Amino acid sequence: MHYIIGFFIALFIALTGVGAGTITVPVLVLFLGVPAQIAVGIGLMFSTAVKLILVPAQIARRNLVWRTLGFMILGGAPGVLIGSLFLKHLVTSGSQNLLNALLGFILVTTAGSQIILAFRKRNESKERRDRSPLLAWLMFPVGAEVGFSSAGAGALGSAALLSLTPLSPAQVVGTDIAFGFLVSLIGSGAHWFSHASNPELLIHLIIGGVVGALCGTFLSTRIPRRPLRFALLVWLLILGGQFLYKSYGVWKNPPAKSAVPTLSTPQK
Repeated sequence: MHYIIGFFIALFIALTGVGAGTITVPVLVLFLGVPAQIAVGIGLMFSTAVKLILVPAQIARRNLVWRTLGFMILGGAPGVLIGSLFLKHLVTSGSQNLLNALLGFILVTTAGSQIILAFRKRNESKERRDRSPLLAWLMFPVGAEVGFSSAGAGALGSAALLSLTPLSPAQVVGTDIAFGFLVSLIGSGAHWFSHASNPELLIHLIIGGVVGALCGTFLSTRIPRRPLRFALLVWLLILGGQFLYKSYGVWKNPPAKSAVPTLSTPQK
């Protein structure tokens, strides 16, 4: 079952370009019952493994702009560490319901913004100024979101590059993939050392994901990308709404506390 899930996640990533973390976390939490903090760690590690295959190809094609990537990492690296620490704080404080609500909000916001951008007409003829230094500031909250939820690097990074740099579409894709790989690598390391992981599940997902990525790469030229991407974003929007609905239900009807106190140690 885990191999199949990894296969389909990687397949849809290859076919639609939607980020690995954006798909992985809601699937693991809602369909496999994986705790949110572990799902985030697995999402980051899975994203790192998938993008490890893609980054060398982008470098070979000279689609990676190192100067722009440097500004992105300058803000994204500390951001992802802070986001990981915030997630750990919520877990240790027992705020599981708040964590699910925040994940749902991030998922709804990310998917919703991408749906809106899909209908927005871009003026490719308008010359864009190079404002790359601003990326260092803008990528700090993006990195924090990645560290906290494993989602957002691909969608928000691409939008920032299109708005603040004169890069070509191919360079935007290549630089954004490299940025997503590096912040996922940093974030997955932080989650791994905090023991927020499930190595067996991760390995199963990666094995299935490798096959899915290869199949998706082969089918990407034969299947129209835009309708499939739109359908996937709508589905993710619904999953995010399900996160929020479940969290609202718990807040509205909190579990009843036991009337009889339990003793931590038996009395003699």
